[in-house]
Amino acid sequence: MSLFKARDWWSTVLGEKEEFDQGCLCVADVDNSGSGQGKFRIACYMGYLRIFNPRPVKPGDGIQPEDLLLEVQLREPILQVEVGKFVSGTEGLHLAVLHCRKLCVYAVSGTLGNVEHGNQYQIKLMYEHNLQRTACNMTYGPFGGVKGRDLICIQSMDGMLMLFEQESYAFGRFLPGFLLPGPLTYSSRTDSFITVSSCRQVESYKYQVLAFATDADEREETEQQKLSSGKRVAVDWVLNIGEQALDIRVVSFNQAVSSVFVLGERNFFCLKDNGQIRFMKKLDYNPSCFIPYCSVKEGTINTLVGNHSKMLNVYQDITLKWATQLPHIPVSVKVANLQDLKGVIVTLSDDGHLQCSYLGTDPSLFQAPRVDSREINYEEFEAEMKELQKIIKEATKTQDILPKSEKHRDLIVTAEVLPDLDAESQAIDSEVKAEAVPSVTVKITIQSRVTAQKPNLAVCVQAPLAVTCDQFVFDDLEPDLSETVVLSVFLKGNCSPSELEGNCVVSYNIPTELNPEGIPKVAQCDFRLPLRLVCSPAQPSKAANHKITIDTNKPPVSFLTIFPDFVDPSEDDQANVLGFQFLTGSKTTLLASKTSQRYRIQSDQLEDLWLITKELMLRLEEHFKKQNCKDFACTFSGSIPLQEYFELIDRHFELRLNAEKFQELLSERAVQFRAIERRLLTRFKDKTPAPLQHLDTLLEGTFREVIALADAAEENQANVFQAFTKLKSTTHLMIMLISLWQKLSTDQVAILEATFLPLAEDTPELGWEETVDAAISYLLRTCLSKSSKEQALTLNSQLCMPKDTSRLKKNITLFCDRLAKGGRLSLSTDSATQQAAVIPGGCTTIPESDLEERTVIPGSTATFPSHGQIAKQKSKP
Repeated sequence: MSLFKARDWWSTVLGEKEEFDQGCLCVADVDNSGSGQGKFRIACYMGYLRIFNPRPVKPGDGIQPEDLLLEVQLREPILQVEVGKFVSGTEGLHLAVLHCRKLCVYAVSGTLGNVEHGNQYQIKLMYEHNLQRTACNMTYGPFGGVKGRDLICIQSMDGMLMLFEQESYAFGRFLPGFLLPGPLTYSSRTDSFITVSSCRQVESYKYQVLAFATDADEREETEQQKLSSGKRVAVDWVLNIGEQALDIRVVSFNQAVSSVFVLGERNFFCLKDNGQIRFMKKLDYNPSCFIPYCSVKEGTINTLVGNHSKMLNVYQDITLKWATQLPHIPVSVKVANLQDLKGVIVTLSDDGHLQCSYLGTDPSLFQAPRVDSREINYEEFEAEMKELQKIIKEATKTQDILPKSEKHRDLIVTAEVLPDLDAESQAIDSEVKAEAVPSVTVKITIQSRVTAQKPNLAVCVQAPLAVTCDQFVFDDLEPDLSETVVLSVFLKGNCSPSELEGNCVVSYNIPTELNPEGIPKVAQCDFRLPLRLVCSPAQPSKAANHKITIDTNKPPVSFLTIFPDFVDPSEDDQANVLGFQFLTGSKTTLLASKTSQRYRIQSDQLEDLWLITKELMLRLEEHFKKQNCKDFACTFSGSIPLQEYFELIDRHFELRLNAEKFQELLSERAVQFRAIERRLLTRFKDKTPAPLQHLDTLLEGTFREVIALADAAEENQANVFQAFTKLKSTTHLMIMLISLWQKLSTDQVAILEATFLPLAEDTPELGWEETVDAAISYLLRTCLSKSSKEQALTLNSQLCMPKDTSRLKKNITLFCDRLAKGGRLSLSTDSATQQAAVIPGGCTTIPESDLEERTVIPGSTATFPSHGQIAKQKSKP
């Protein structure tokens, strides 16, 4: 933004690791030399007090030994320094130093030496005041219109104004409605104190009002001032500025009217004496400090505003006149006259950078050297370019930045699940109501080929499963070394999990020559938990509410072969029928047909079919893979259980609605509880006791309602989690049945999983219903669209909780109908066009003559033909 930098006239760095703030810089002729030149008083929180009188030989010179007049370390941290007529009997200037619990006034004097650097300066304590309250800041001035002397007002951290008439303490007053201290200043024109309260409003208090108000030596008395006989502290005027103030200044020049300047966090304001706004300026940066000073134009005031971008802006009223770059962020800025140089800008940073600068117009611009006008040899440049490209290519290969192939991984993590359950269960705080909750041991090994810095291992399993320890931190691994950890997995929640997979992730750093701290990398592996972890063998059940049949192209395999961990070899009747008892209480039965190539899975709970069905298919695939049978395949030709699926969706959605209702009721009861509390506190604080009018009984009843609602909301949240876990299990089952029914490819199954299982967990802000509805709607308008009109429809980009599930259930039914009529899943942008070319008219209606061979979905209006009917329709003219 700035064309020129601030011209350095004199600068230095104060101390080491010292902290400075707004009140630590003061410019005045503190030693009363009469030369009219300002001298700096620099204080810090470490207790150091320094006085400078810079006299550089030429602009830009550093500090000389004679520039530092005095340096002394006081015993306490220094909050603020000011110079004024603080000693009675003399009109000389003295130095006031504010500590946390003390106010000290010093006289600064100098003794001339025989040589230039022989001048000696010293400070003498004139008097001090021990403060009863912790101080925040102070201001001074001729309070009450006194002549020839300055009085001091200190604001404490708890809102008390303590006024001192030089060597004696005058009085103290608490500000009404005080919460946090703000900047404080004094206006001699109106004889009032101006501050900014925690309510973000500028407040003015007359000195006379403070002087004649009731004394407030104790904070508790302010609560009773309304009932006391004395006068209360009343505010003169108030202006709401809507932001916290950083500083306040009162200026009064001959050619300008008296004004109050307030620097806010985003604006600075100029106010009249009565609190009316003269003007305000909105700032597009974060200011850090400011100082108003006299302008050469009559009726205007110049203001220097520093910000956190190391910029110093010069404003004439609200007009930006100049902007200059500083080498540091200023926390305090002053304008001083030094060595007949008027208008020197003095800035101080929070880490002690003190600089005297001026706004010069001699910028240090870089002048490019003159270019030789010689002919360009393109062949030479091309050869040089090829050589540089070769060097870059070689460097890229050796700097270990690009990821290596899987064959040469730097770190390998493996997980081994022990085949047997733990002899002694390691389950901790399990909510399962079974007699014994089993656990299984997982052994994880990390082997490094190179030096791996700060390896961290995280083990993840899906709830309601849990691990005994999920985070491990190791020391740096040297090459060809390994680390092994052992943990146990068990069922913690009182519901069956939707998946039996786990994941291990190791994050580590690999150091390189260019980056010694290391390049972050990640290695991971998956592991599968045994089915025995969540269920045990049981007697088969003949009757069941839910049944599905899986067809295969191979003869049925005996359960003694594929389920050896669940059957007893001595019992031959378990070769074709097997029972599974889940830890949560439900039972599932698996049957193999003796005459056909089918397997039936049945259970009273639809969600319990998923784990058994998946385990059956995995074990069948492993069995035929061992026999080198590559053409094994499974199909499903039954009806899709959409109606039962919709019941689980409605149950989950109902619990989500209950959660919202509990949240609203809790908010209402909490508001009621706070209102009753406020009324009770008002009654208890009242000086004259008044009857409670059963407010205590109402408070106790409301409290019990809040506790009961909180318990009900917590129980409902647990029910929502269980319902969502059951919904995920059933959704997995639906995806498998649809993929077997329509013989979907791996990519299409991945799209199906991303559509119906977009969330790992349910949250109040984003639920399963609205997310799945948006995903299905997108597919229905793209790859499964019937016409160009559907493709032109726009989807709502904002997800919110629906009023009911009717739209979602309708879209799921329509989704299955489109798949049954030949639609195929694809994320390609032109998939709908390609599909329309394959199937004329999109997903057309099937003639009534083919209805006898359709598969009907129970509880829904969709009818799905088989692949044979679709092929027949395409071949018809």
